[in-house]
Amino acid sequence: MAVNTPSAGANLNAVPAPTKQTIPTAYVDFTSTATAGWAQQYLPELYEQEVERYGNRSVSGFLRMVGAEMPMSSDQVVWSEQGRLHLAYDTLTVGADASGVNTITGLPSGHAIRTGNMIVITDGTDEARAYVTEDDTTATSIKVKCYTNSTGLVSAGLVTTADAASLFVFGSEFAKGGNDSTFGVLQPEFKSFTNKPMILRDKYEVSGSDAAQIGWVEVTGEAGQSGYLWYLKAEGDTRTRFEDYSEIALVEAEKATSSVLTEVTGSEGLFAAIKDRGHTTQGVDGTGTATEDLSDFDEILKKLDSQGAIEENVLFLNRKTSLVIDDMLAGIGNAGYSNGTSFGIFENSEDMALNLGFSGFRRGSYDFYKSDWKYLNDAKLRGGITADASESTNVTRGVLIPAGTSSVYDQILGKNIRRPFLHVRYRASEADDRRMKSWVTGSVGGNFTSGEDKMEVHYLTERCLVVQAANNFMLLN
Repeated sequence: MAVNTPSAGANLNAVPAPTKQTIPTAYVDFTSTATAGWAQQYLPELYEQEVERYGNRSVSGFLRMVGAEMPMSSDQVVWSEQGRLHLAYDTLTVGADASGVNTITGLPSGHAIRTGNMIVITDGTDEARAYVTEDDTTATSIKVKCYTNSTGLVSAGLVTTADAASLFVFGSEFAKGGNDSTFGVLQPEFKSFTNKPMILRDKYEVSGSDAAQIGWVEVTGEAGQSGYLWYLKAEGDTRTRFEDYSEIALVEAEKATSSVLTEVTGSEGLFAAIKDRGHTTQGVDGTGTATEDLSDFDEILKKLDSQGAIEENVLFLNRKTSLVIDDMLAGIGNAGYSNGTSFGIFENSEDMALNLGFSGFRRGSYDFYKSDWKYLNDAKLRGGITADASESTNVTRGVLIPAGTSSVYDQILGKNIRRPFLHVRYRASEADDRRMKSWVTGSVGGNFTSGEDKMEVHYLTERCLVVQAANNFMLLN
């Protein structure tokens, strides 16, 4: 009987050996072409464990450290915040003297200054105290008389017409026997804000054949999974990536205002909220890292003084800015660095703060805790964005977040409630919890929901970020 030699690539031996021997004429080489060497039949030397070349690749955890997560059942979250208690206006124009009377223009329509108020007005160089003799809240001007000069503010050189002026109200005065019938009523000012949750989705799929194949590389993942099945490793990576995106989206998201983007509506993320309602600092000279030295850092303190003056604040920084602050503190010795700092947000435990990667220092009346933010250092995320030669302000180097809670009026509950300044709201009800959903479809892995020979793992979350009192937040560019 003749034996035909198969085509190139199969190389099936036609003379079997009588015993189990590794000889050139007794092997089946199905991994190479007909011209491949005899040694191809042996398995290569393999390392069984996957090398974790990037360490822990997940960047999530930031929001869990600084905020909280709470359910909501509506399509949007609405809250209101207090306005300023006192009255102040700037970019005003002081008119020429007219028989000792000056007209101040540039006030917003519906301003709250009333006849009888006492004001301090300044052009940045000199200042004067004046009495409001006439107001028209439907217009944008008031008339005042100087307390100490009968000719007027301008001729006395107290305030010039060439410079933009600013003023604030410090009280009111009335003559004997007078009444306050013409004294208008001030209504408390508040602002209402809204945000809506966005739906994030992802999925992973594997065919039935691939799911049945046992791999020979031991794998591990950020989710804690380990073993020898490749599709479990890939599914774990997909889940970890989705969890990262669920946090990053709340940091980077913006509300859609483009007329051509009609498919989705977007949401207000952390950076967008701070840019819109908070503060962005570039350092005193407009360049650098905003924290190059104490004079730069003191500019941040001045801004905090003008806002809520929250005593405890957390700095999440990229590597460069974190080292700059370390150098700044080292340049003045260790005074203030971890010494004399109360660790209130860590249950007054310095060990707890250090275990979480925070170090504290005190400047003025403020306590600061700083920590590296992995998201700003990751080369495939914001860590891959580099500044130009002039240290562009387009690079976000860190964020300052106040610690503690604020009291706001919840329009849904109809009462004042206390909430962390930064917290996540996710859609949930008795019927469905959309905080972090996952489900399996297909016909593989013991799940039979379709005729497709594959397994699909689906992930979904619906959430938004609430940034309350954003005037106390600051982006470091």
